Amino acid sequence: MKQKKVWLGLLGIVIVFGIALVNLKSQPAQAKTSQAVILYNQWKKAYVGGKSQKYVKNNNGSGATYATSEGQGYGMLATVLAAKKGANTHTTFNQMYAYYRAHRISSKDALMTWRQTSRSGKLKSVGSEKNSATDGDLDIAYSLILADKKWGSKKTNYKAAAKTLLKAIKQHEINTTTYLPKMGNWATSSYDKSKLRTSDLMTGYFKTFATYTKDATWKKVANQSQIAVKKLSARHKSGLFPDFIKVTGKSLKLSAFKAYQIESARDDQYGYNACRVPWRLAQTYKISKDSITKNALKKQLNFFNKRKKVTAVYTLTGKAVNSYTNTAFTAPVNVAAKTMKYTSLQKRTAKQLPKKIEKKNYFSASLEVVTALE
Repeated sequence: MKQKKVWLGLLGIVIVFGIALVNLKSQPAQAKTSQAVILYNQWKKAYVGGKSQKYVKNNNGSGATYATSEGQGYGMLATVLAAKKGANTHTTFNQMYAYYRAHRISSKDALMTWRQTSRSGKLKSVGSEKNSATDGDLDIAYSLILADKKWGSKKTNYKAAAKTLLKAIKQHEINTTTYLPKMGNWATSSYDKSKLRTSDLMTGYFKTFATYTKDATWKKVANQSQIAVKKLSARHKSGLFPDFIKVTGKSLKLSAFKAYQIESARDDQYGYNACRVPWRLAQTYKISKDSITKNALKKQLNFFNKRKKVTAVYTLTGKAVNSYTNTAFTAPVNVAAKTMKYTSLQKRTAKQLPKKIEKKNYFSASLEVVTALE
């Protein structure tokens, strides 16, 4: 009898310590998850406006309130990713979806107007604001697919909405010669069609769209995007992509743009558009685990791994343009380092990131949130 009690006692100790060890192992993952959701809630409080229709405020607290399809894409993506981490965000997602639906180009064109500005108390699009921006539409479409997978489409038909939007993107925002994404539906001349925003090469999305819609066009877009990624990666030792590149012909001939040809002095630099590329490549690698994405991403991470800190804007040869840091540049490198298990770079960039969401800095704050939730 004594022996039996001893064995039971030992078994109890093993069980207790087993539970303790399991709990200890699970704590870091739980802490990371809760921190990402905390950041999401801070971001939502600072940047999400509206009631029955919720939108992401882009104006950083100055001037007239305005929203964009880019911001709506980040918002819908962050909201469904937060739900996947256990947050109760279904209602918020539906409110953001309602805002997207209210600001489509028309009932027959599911693309979202790229900008809505507050006029007489209402957010409206006038003139060129009625055009579309491809990056925002792509994030919205992908978030609708995630919503369908998370919540199903019985009450709200996310599946139908995603497929309708993808049909519009294919029709109006894909170059039918290069099969790469255009910058928006406004790109109709051969010159405008040749303009590629490199952060729009979301190959993981395109592969997902191909499977989801069973439309082989998306497979072609994914394949062409991978060729473009490989060519862009090979251009410089740094592996950095420019904000914009000119792409022509079926063979995807690349030509550099000069400063101010598209948007700013950073058109041919790793600037405030291309800073998203490490995140987009990391998204793709998590979805497809392909070698082209892996090589392009590792080349960029090897470049950043040699720097003491990630600063804002680089030339393509790797020269830092500024000495200051910016979360929009740090957060994408951080999530890429996490994805590819560059532990020291991940830790180093994590120290650069703010512990609380920055206020009056929509772009940086939004990139911190979406990357934290990945």
